Amino acid sequence: MSQGALVKRQFGHRARLALSGAEVLKTDEQAHAARTLWNCLHAWWRMMPKEKRTLANADAAIRQARKDIDFLAALPDQAAQAVLKTYFQAWKNCWEGRADAPTFKGRFRSVMSVDIPQGRDLQVKRVHRRWGIANIPKVGRVRFRWTKDLPIGKRANADNRITGARLVKDHLCWHIAFRVTAVDIAPELHQGPEAGIDAGVNLPLALSDGNHQDHGRPARLADGTADRDKWLNPGEKAKLLRLERRAAHRKSFRKPKERSSNRLKDTYDQIRGVRAKATRRHQDWQHKTTTRLAKTYGVLVVEALTITNMVKSAKGTLEAPGSNVRQKAGLNRSISQEAWGRTVTLLTYKTSRYGSALVKVPAPGTSQRCSACGTTTPGSREDQATFVCKNPECGWSGNADWNAARNILHLYRIGHVAIPAAGRAVVRRTKRVKPVTAR
Repeated sequence: MSQGALVKRQFGHRARLALSGAEVLKTDEQAHAARTLWNCLHAWWRMMPKEKRTLANADAAIRQARKDIDFLAALPDQAAQAVLKTYFQAWKNCWEGRADAPTFKGRFRSVMSVDIPQGRDLQVKRVHRRWGIANIPKVGRVRFRWTKDLPIGKRANADNRITGARLVKDHLCWHIAFRVTAVDIAPELHQGPEAGIDAGVNLPLALSDGNHQDHGRPARLADGTADRDKWLNPGEKAKLLRLERRAAHRKSFRKPKERSSNRLKDTYDQIRGVRAKATRRHQDWQHKTTTRLAKTYGVLVVEALTITNMVKSAKGTLEAPGSNVRQKAGLNRSISQEAWGRTVTLLTYKTSRYGSALVKVPAPGTSQRCSACGTTTPGSREDQATFVCKNPECGWSGNADWNAARNILHLYRIGHVAIPAAGRAVVRRTKRVKPVTAR
């Protein structure tokens, strides 16, 4: 692709909705109807023979269900068809090995969402510097926070337009996620330096050039235990502790197999609301950090990690019980809290947008190998945070995550690329490069 050429880009933009009490109830009804319709489809799928599991038969089944079940009428027709298409796509992803098989959606465990597949139904307008208005079927005109220019009005055409949206609810409020198609000028090739990135727990993102990205929140408490609520301030931590104790007290009165009381559910909702604040702050830090990295560096190199295998439990079985189960569980929580996979996802599309590239290299050995002499000596990682090379001819020492980042960049420079670059084309270097010298 030549520089300056036009490229078609599809992206999403999420904005916060400002709904009244009545509008929240209507949107909640639609979300519960969509979840119920999904469960009806799943029950129909399990009952039908394989030869009758067709899109036409499923469409006829949901049309009959919307006639028989009154509250399903709260869901617009287009949204109901979107549920049908999403369900069949979920099975296709399962058959092709990209996801697990779809299951029933629980009332309190699943994310509440409603799809608006037609962009023309939204009728988006900007009414203020900070607010815009969109039309939600069977809800009406609602306000949303305007934080990004959208192709509306005279700027909207066949190549630049809003193709649809999705309403998503977290434990604080409703959001609208626009699906946008735009034609932009291809970015020029980024001429910035190369950098290897190692994702860690104590140091979130360690870079090979020493420009580490830290969110300024300690990963551990004074007693050495992992801080699960590091994104909350002291007042919010105290509030969360009170709510958790209140929930435990109210839960003690519930008998086995008895439904939870409304008071207990209300306490759980308050806990989720506090934790949602921490999630928002972490996502904000990730977005700002990945944007800064994509603008600064021409090539970013990361490890090809299988995070699902890294966070598996160590408890083992009755015949072969595991060891250090509690310590491994704490590490798994810390890895999940840092959301390494989301960081790579953000870097993938941001590097392509700014003309840089993202490359993945094999992960084995990057944290045990010395970046100064290139040897792997047992005992070099006795301390989790510090790497001390046990090779008598070397003896280099430094931050363990920084050492791994230098090794990651070295693997890319000698041509050990696991997955091709995302974004602009990158020439793989095959000549032998000396190990990174100590700084």
